[in-house]
Amino acid sequence: MKMKTAILQTKVFAEKEKNIRQLEEILASGKTEGADLVTLPEMFACPYETGNFPLYAEAEGGPSWQALSALAKKYGIYLSAGSMPELVRAGNSKSSDGKDRVYNTAYVFGRDGRQIGKHRKAHLFDINVEGGQSFKESDTLSPGEWIGCFDTEFGKIGLCICYDFRFPETARLMALDGAKVILVPAAFNMTTGPAHWELMFRQRAVESQCYVIGTAPARDPDSSYISWGHSIAVDPWGTILTQMDEKEGIRIVELDLDYADKVRRELPLLAHRRTDLYELKRLKG
Repeated sequence: MKMKTAILQTKVFAEKEKNIRQLEEILASGKTEGADLVTLPEMFACPYETGNFPLYAEAEGGPSWQALSALAKKYGIYLSAGSMPELVRAGNSKSSDGKDRVYNTAYVFGRDGRQIGKHRKAHLFDINVEGGQSFKESDTLSPGEWIGCFDTEFGKIGLCICYDFRFPETARLMALDGAKVILVPAAFNMTTGPAHWELMFRQRAVESQCYVIGTAPARDPDSSYISWGHSIAVDPWGTILTQMDEKEGIRIVELDLDYADKVRRELPLLAHRRTDLYELKRLKG
């Protein structure tokens, strides 16, 4: 079984609605025609700054959610809608402090426009690299509390967001749940991107024996947080199928899901796991 995927490395505009219009124009142009799945970047409609997240946040089912759902239905596609800030009012959350919550949330819509997948970024990007990038998502974001997959006609697909993918357990759990494809809306920066972007996606593809797709925003040198770009697709053997540069662009790649089965059959890493040994013990004597 094969799945054709369109990876959209788009510019992020300060006007939220302009980002939605940009997506609609791309879909209407025919540049993604024939794609089963269309993927968008992390925070595709919100400039990546901690102060912006509460300002741009919408509740699930809000105007942006509705527009994305309608586009998925109109064009009959699976739409992995990057991520956006999700607002959860205090009365609707499990928080005990009576405060609203904002999450970095990825939604996925089916061909009929129904929401079929959702992931809240679980690992918040709080880093301070000497001489490089400093960023603290936890200033305004709350962490998600689950990892999972969603179902499609092509089987299960995994979903996580950027920093989540640095943790091998994330991809492993999704692979063990049956995913052969993992989608990662992500926005690495000019410090972490050159060092780890390609390396990480190839590592996770080999470890999980999945296709992995990283969809990033195009680079904007005038923004306070500059994206590395380089949206990428890697196969279960670790081979790069496509990788963009830093500019806006669209790449269509075909994923052969039978090939994932072949790799797992010939090199059965998942079956050979020794879970009976994966606990540190001290030798006696």
